[in-house]
Amino acid sequence: MKDGQYSMKEALLFSQRMAQLSKALWKAVEKDWQQWIKPYNLNINEHHILWIAYHLKGASISDVAKFGVMHVSTAFNFSKKLEERGFLTFSKKETDKRNTYVQLSEKGKDVLLQLMQSYNPKTNSVFQGAAPLREIFGRFPDLMEIMAIVKNIYGDDFVEIFEKSMINIDHEFLEEDGKITKITDSKTH
Repeated sequence: MKDGQYSMKEALLFSQRMAQLSKALWKAVEKDWQQWIKPYNLNINEHHILWIAYHLKGASISDVAKFGVMHVSTAFNFSKKLEERGFLTFSKKETDKRNTYVQLSEKGKDVLLQLMQSYNPKTNSVFQGAAPLREIFGRFPDLMEIMAIVKNIYGDDFVEIFEKSMINIDHEFLEEDGKITKITDSKTH
């Protein structure tokens, strides 16, 4: 043991468990995600970029790359494709000419809302895998330990943006007749 904290065997076992479980879970997440967005002719990176642009209300390409866990060139290239389809607009700020910023267009907001409305938990294997835990414990797994690991790897900013996106969904959308709808100004007054 080094410094009395952990043994090499313990570290190896943890790393291998995490690798195997993450790979298996990612495979299911990826399949569910692709199936969900396929009717909109989007790939995972494109959907993730739309999601980030929505929650950051205009984000630099660097921010998209950071929070989308992708290379800057990947973020730029997929953002460019989304701009060509009319889902994003590109801009520069007067105070920051070096960075390129992306913002959702009305068409981008519409497609993102349609995607949220088309979500079906019955076709999501990861949700279905977690549903029995909710039945047993009365709630879904809170994933706090995984969040702590992610925070230690990617930093506070990453987790803050993640949490902000969850809060945005909670405050900006509601469920009506089993469907997700955006709260309009008339519904908030």
